[in-house]
Amino acid sequence: MPPARRQSPEGADGGVGGMTRRVDLMGIDEVPDGTMKMGWVDGVEQVLVINVAGELKAVQGVCSHEYFELDKGFLTDDTLTCALHLSRFDLESGDPLDPPADEPLIVYPVSIEDGRVVIEFWE
Repeated sequence: MPPARRQSPEGADGGVGGMTRRVDLMGIDEVPDGTMKMGWVDGVEQVLVINVAGELKAVQGVCSHEYFELDKGFLTDDTLTCALHLSRFDLESGDPLDPPADEPLIVYPVSIEDGRVVIEFWE
């Protein structure tokens, strides 16, 4: 099952909506270059943190096509491939590049603070 809602700074309907908060997910040392690790927001929302050539990215942790944890997938350059049906996603935009997925992944802004990975999470 895909995530229940699509989050964006503008809100799911394109208008201004929702509040953002900063969420500390993990230590930067937990995600070495070329790896990914699942983090959790409030123990409910999965967020995948990915280190691509020293640049950290964060996307929703489950595939937008069908519920499957993306940390079981594969990294290739700036894309992530879901291991279940091989849908591939652009890590910058979250856009699906290969079917069967046709909905983008949520991409969260990332910052590093005191050696910690912090995201902007929209509610």
